Amino acid sequence: MTVTQQPQALTFECETGNYHTFCPISCVAWLYQKIEDSFFLVIGTKTCGYFLQNAMGVMIFAEPRYAMAELEEGDISAQLNDYEELKRLCLQIKRDRNPSVIVFIGTCTTEIIKMDLEGLAPKLEAEIGVPIVTARANGLDYAFTQGEDTVLAAMAARCPSKEKEAEKEERNAIQKLLNFGKKKEEVIAEESEYVKHPPLVLFGSLPDPVVTQLTLELKKQGIKVSGWLPSKRYTELPVLEEGYYVAGVNPFLSRTATTLMRRRKCKLIGAPFPIGPDGTRAWIEKICSVFGIEPKGLDEREKQIWESLEDYISLIRGKSVFFMGDNLLEISLARFLIRCGMTCPEIGIPYMDKRYQAAELELLEKTCQEMGVPLPKIVEKPDNYNQIQRIYEQKVDLVITGMAHANPLEARGINTKWSVEFTFAQIHGFTNARDVLELVTRPLRRNNSLKDLGWDKLVREAIG
Repeated sequence: MTVTQQPQALTFECETGNYHTFCPISCVAWLYQKIEDSFFLVIGTKTCGYFLQNAMGVMIFAEPRYAMAELEEGDISAQLNDYEELKRLCLQIKRDRNPSVIVFIGTCTTEIIKMDLEGLAPKLEAEIGVPIVTARANGLDYAFTQGEDTVLAAMAARCPSKEKEAEKEERNAIQKLLNFGKKKEEVIAEESEYVKHPPLVLFGSLPDPVVTQLTLELKKQGIKVSGWLPSKRYTELPVLEEGYYVAGVNPFLSRTATTLMRRRKCKLIGAPFPIGPDGTRAWIEKICSVFGIEPKGLDEREKQIWESLEDYISLIRGKSVFFMGDNLLEISLARFLIRCGMTCPEIGIPYMDKRYQAAELELLEKTCQEMGVPLPKIVEKPDNYNQIQRIYEQKVDLVITGMAHANPLEARGINTKWSVEFTFAQIHGFTNARDVLELVTRPLRRNNSLKDLGWDKLVREAIG
């Protein structure tokens, strides 16, 4: 009898599949809500406009702070004056909305016709008196979440390098939020609880409640967050000086991390990402270790969260999950689900930055060893046809996939979950681990309900 040895290290493969993912200009959907004094101007063709209408049409009634500058045939053949038309639009935006910043979002078309947005923006900025940030969040990227990466990398260049003493209190919006309603003496007493350490700036767009949660988790360890990129308002962008420490909260922000290190001379804390109780704990521990702080109470905190998740974990323990690859959150989600007792034969991912995700990959490997399960195969740029054959062979219980493949797989009797839902849900930090499992277990709970009603038999007969 031969015993097959489990691989001792993660294996990486690269296929030649297409990127079945949204266009990165969809980042406008969450960034315009996050940066409250911004206005996003997407410069592209009618196709881009149709996509924005379909992807974000629900938000039209909320009078969103984004618009579409449509290129016509005349523009594309370079016969018209881009500058005058963009100036007219920017003046209209300034008059109607008065934003603190206008963000030009470049598209595939502006890239292909070599439209010089970076050259136009400074002249327009000087003429209309509103800061203009240029980000090329186009479909030539690997995944739609990288649109945020492009915008944040452009904004990192706009963060002030020095601040006046009078501006300190005004700029740090998080501190204002945490100190709201407190007396001056209470604020001074709380400030004394922080350990003395170099300034720390966190980067990644998260909903305000999650920003507050993660800031408070670090505060419990005596760590003060100097600012977030992006901030709630463009006028409150964090100060970045040489030697400042930065840490990311999302796995798709490698370009922003590179910009912060190379252009702003900041020091990157390479930590796993705060997704799931295990990831959140590892993230806090790594930041503490960099500042020479002994973490307090994390064992009890993590144990308490795991106990509260047992009702969900019991549904997925022993089941298998397969990631087809869509939003670059795959490694972190797989690591968390393996810790919950699942197995994961394959993690498909559109693009893998091994340097930025090094700590996450290390934690994934460690988690598999501790849980006694085989290490997943990581497939970059997966070919979906080959993946579907592997899904059939491995008889997986759940496939996390892009929206394009969900219905065809469901029609073949395979349980699916849209990966895009994890992008828009609150999944970071200790308390939001429940939301991740709510999404993961939904198709399994639905099936259990259908069995109780006898619908599963009807569905099988319909498929057969």
